[in-house]
Amino acid sequence: MKKYKILNQLHEHYLVAVVRGSNEDETKKIIDEIIRGGFKNIEITFTVPNAESVIERVNKEYGSDIVLGAGTVLDATTARIAISKGAQYIVSPHLDTEISKVCNIYSIPYLPGCSSASEIIEALRYGSDLIKLFPGGHLGASFIKDIKGPIPNVELMPSGGVNLENISEWIEKGSFAVGIGSDLTKGFNGNNYEVISEKAKAYVDAYRNRRK
Repeated sequence: MKKYKILNQLHEHYLVAVVRGSNEDETKKIIDEIIRGGFKNIEITFTVPNAESVIERVNKEYGSDIVLGAGTVLDATTARIAISKGAQYIVSPHLDTEISKVCNIYSIPYLPGCSSASEIIEALRYGSDLIKLFPGGHLGASFIKDIKGPIPNVELMPSGGVNLENISEWIEKGSFAVGIGSDLTKGFNGNNYEVISEKAKAYVDAYRNRRK
């Protein structure tokens, strides 16, 4: 099934770049560098101006070479727009059951942001197979182990607070994937795009070394 093929790809590639930018062209260039560094999972947030246009451009250029998603999706209308432009998964900072319904219609994974057992159970009830732990830095890697005690079937992806120093801990605790945001563009001044591809490559190397 389409939905589970996408989830399997997210898991296989593991590293999800959560991309923000000040404008459409800058965001596209940031994504180019992240992909050049070895990332295969890209999440374009709707905090980016004209995010739907960026999704469409990236989808046309990279197609099946990457798994392309939309993040910071706050309502079902935005989710539908993102899907129509090529988004293969939808991420939000909260659980919205109307977004869940839209994604289910199109066999698209919906990753709602949850931070408690009650929210996670509700997300599972509405068909989410992968839950975004948000904010990941606040919850900590041990939260995964704690939740998997009473809810062993749940799959979790932290977003926020993941960095090169703690990625091994997230892997060890059983995260399905990890969302990496601002750390990918740390040191970027608006012109030195090469620092982004270098940081992306460092993450890919760290993940591969940890999985050996």
